[in-house]
Amino acid sequence: MKKTIGILAHVDAGKTTFSEQLLYHTNSIRTRGRVDYKNSYLDNHNIERARGITVFSHDAIFNIGESTYYLLDTPGHVDFSTEMERTISMLDYAILIISAVEGIQGHTETVWNILKKNNVPTFIFINKIDRVGAEVGRIINEIKTNFSNKICFIENGLEEELSEEVVEGISENDEELIEKYFNGEYSKDEWIRALRNQVKECRIYPVFSGSALQDIGIKEFIYALDNLTYTNYDSEGEFKGAVYKVKYDKDNKTRITFIKCTNGKFKVRDEIKYKDKKDKISSIRIYNGEKFKSVDSVEAGDIFGVTGVTELYPGEAIGYKKEKIEYDFIPIMVSKVIFNDDINAKEVFNYFKILNSEDPLLNVTWIEEFEEINVHIMGRIQTEILKEIVKERFNLDIEFGPCNILYKETIKEKAIGSGHFEPLRHYAEVHLLMELNNRDKGITFENKCHSDNLNIGQMNLIKTHVFEREHRGILTGSPITDIKFTLLTGKAHLKHTSGGDFREATYRAIRQGLEQVENILLEPYYRFKISADIEYMGRIISDIQRLSGSFNVPEQNENKVVIQGRGPVSTFMDYSNEFNAFTKGKGSISLTYDGYDKCHNWEEVIESRGYNKDADIEYTSTSIFCSKGQGYLVKWDKVKEEVHCDLEGLI
Repeated sequence: MKKTIGILAHVDAGKTTFSEQLLYHTNSIRTRGRVDYKNSYLDNHNIERARGITVFSHDAIFNIGESTYYLLDTPGHVDFSTEMERTISMLDYAILIISAVEGIQGHTETVWNILKKNNVPTFIFINKIDRVGAEVGRIINEIKTNFSNKICFIENGLEEELSEEVVEGISENDEELIEKYFNGEYSKDEWIRALRNQVKECRIYPVFSGSALQDIGIKEFIYALDNLTYTNYDSEGEFKGAVYKVKYDKDNKTRITFIKCTNGKFKVRDEIKYKDKKDKISSIRIYNGEKFKSVDSVEAGDIFGVTGVTELYPGEAIGYKKEKIEYDFIPIMVSKVIFNDDINAKEVFNYFKILNSEDPLLNVTWIEEFEEINVHIMGRIQTEILKEIVKERFNLDIEFGPCNILYKETIKEKAIGSGHFEPLRHYAEVHLLMELNNRDKGITFENKCHSDNLNIGQMNLIKTHVFEREHRGILTGSPITDIKFTLLTGKAHLKHTSGGDFREATYRAIRQGLEQVENILLEPYYRFKISADIEYMGRIISDIQRLSGSFNVPEQNENKVVIQGRGPVSTFMDYSNEFNAFTKGKGSISLTYDGYDKCHNWEEVIESRGYNKDADIEYTSTSIFCSKGQGYLVKWDKVKEEVHCDLEGLI
């Protein structure tokens, strides 16, 4: 039986140490490393060992009995959360580590919510019970309050007799069991089988405790993990898989695409078909830490890397249609890459394209008019890591400019955007209904065009052009979002419509639609949770108001207060330092990304950006028409008077 498990946690909860123990006790490694000794097995990159944190996801493999386990270790720092999210979609089971001292922290809650969204069965391990201040009972209450009350605390492991509380917890999810329980017909084996199924169905979450550093409770956890997990992969039929990671080898020439096989089998020299493309696999690798072994074939349930694939990216599927990953974490800042003038900018851009293939959310862009490279980032720690990566891999010293907030724009009401492109010997016309989507829904598309007006290929072209790039808004030139586009109708010419015509018409239609309605500037928000001594409550509330945040009614417990709310990233991003200073480090504050909302100081931002929509020739709302062999320009507000399609009754 093949099982994929992932270990997740808030940074410093002991995730890497726990992984070392797991690998050691299953004879996958001979000696246990430690983060503070810079010799842990999975955090094997120089950057990780120097900083003492996991930056990249790592693969390991071990066996328990007849089962093979693929272990995916994930970053715990919020700046590398996209790597963690991509990994979660591959998991059969997750292990969530929580510190017995610090308890549930901001990132722990976020990880839990992502696991719930993906329906990943989850084991919880309360770590560091050997530390001063550890309170297992308090953490269990936190789990019940913040996560789920459908938990069972297995204090002494499965090998011992189950406690009455655990037996009752399992029984509550099964009518047949609860009847047997009341009739005194308890059987441990039957209850374990029931627990196994309930864990798989996310109806109950087993909780364990111990100390990874002191090797307490690890063997008991491993026994329970093996007895409470199972998978049902089918190795017959057509090969299907999903990509969760891309990386290049040390010379940056060999591209390794990491795949999980979810159905069928796969062999070296087989072809992978995707995006109307075929790539022949030149090698298959099973990784264990930084080492790998080459194999001839893999089957359902296996995690492996392949060489020979050129354009598959993290999050994409092979052999079936897969919903695009909707990340809970997205970059909320943009920064310019700075390097010496004597270095070829296009060469640097090519280096960053390699990094972008490994992490598409970097969204590396080349700004032609300024000859500069911009990257989207999660936070300042990520820029520090990127500097080290570029130096190590490409021997290039870089810096990053100021981390600017990544604003977005949307519309307030609906409009029909019309674009016409008809210079001599070209022809295309597009009409798109543009409506406000729910917040953080992004760009969506629907087709209501009749096949009498455009053929299927032309309709698909228009859809492609809607999604192929980020379209700029007219307020600050920031990307537009939260808009539903509906293709209403369009027009082509049998003889003169050629490649690129529908691209030009679609771009113009989008821009022309924006010009017609009121536009809204959006900014990213944090959700915060602040805990401090009650003497600081007045100061904290005053700060929240000063930073344009909002908050719920404070929760008071003896001499402590907890305040939860939300506020703009632009004002709260540096507040942690200020908070820690005046509370003398005795309080706690967690900030988690909470989507986009209306910009609190939109007038100020628009003025500071100084964007001139009419001077942006790459994003124009002006259409091109033709009369008597001569092309002429029509401004956005006159386009409807000139279009060739009949728009009456379309909406």
